Amino acid sequence: MNYFISNSNNPYYNLACEEYLLKNYDEDFFFLYINQDSLVVGKHQNTLAEINLDRVNEENIPVVRRLSGGGTVYHDFGNLNYCLIKKGEKGKLVDFKGYSSPIIQVLQKLGVNAKFEGKSDLTIDGKKFSGNASHVYKNKVLQHGTMLFSSDLKRLNHLLKVNPLKFKDRGVRSIRSRVTNISEYLSSPISISDFADKVIREFGLTYPNSNKFTFSDEDINAIENLKTDKFESWEWNFGYSPNYRFEKICNYPSGKILEIEMQIEKGVITEIDISGNCIKNEDFNLFLEKIKGSNHTNSLIYNKLNDMYLDLYFNKISSKELYQLFF
Repeated sequence: MNYFISNSNNPYYNLACEEYLLKNYDEDFFFLYINQDSLVVGKHQNTLAEINLDRVNEENIPVVRRLSGGGTVYHDFGNLNYCLIKKGEKGKLVDFKGYSSPIIQVLQKLGVNAKFEGKSDLTIDGKKFSGNASHVYKNKVLQHGTMLFSSDLKRLNHLLKVNPLKFKDRGVRSIRSRVTNISEYLSSPISISDFADKVIREFGLTYPNSNKFTFSDEDINAIENLKTDKFESWEWNFGYSPNYRFEKICNYPSGKILEIEMQIEKGVITEIDISGNCIKNEDFNLFLEKIKGSNHTNSLIYNKLNDMYLDLYFNKISSKELYQLFF
């Protein structure tokens, strides 16, 4: 078993590390990382249906899709993440309880009554502090999870809050659980870096003859390329979402009302219909044609609306007001 603690807080980079090690090494790995404030969505989720887009944009929060399924999670500097990559026998690769047991053992040694519950959760007093997910690749499994140590739980709720009624799709929805921080249960305070060292040591006891791993320059270049080409791309983080139908009604203070229905496939608006009491019917189909075929992404829609002379299609509505209709 190779082990290391990532020296990067970039979520795109650390998720690229996971995929690179999984697909390019024939060895087992265990590593820890701490990401800057970010949202990490499950592989089969509709990203826009999971996040508070306005808050994410205001605070410039990175949003990245991971390889594994499951729900969306919030990362910050108070959240320690682990990744285990292990070879095994096909059909017997996934073992949430077994692979996360060293984390339970560390906490019990610290006097914390942590437990494994349900399919893949780690809890303290019935509250979740770690969610786990896995991805199988050939004869290997990647299992990773969060460990809420001293995370900002209020901010977590603000960034993940969204109106599910706007989206109709087959994407996996996140199930919100009661969560807690490990630090609240420690009899003597320790830092998150001290906790990380304890976790690394415990995995070393579980997997004897472990070796500290260091990336080569070639490894780092390959991970940087994967980060840029895949994990930072709109196509992966948003366009990979399952096809969905988006519906919304906007009631503006001026008394105007607009209703939109859109079909989005692979992130692209393939159908669009808008109705309301401030539409100029003459040439309005031209407006719809200009939007159709666009990526359903906030910056592109915002720029398109700003570049149009909206008075041709609407009675006294600003691009900012109209933008609210699309997200």
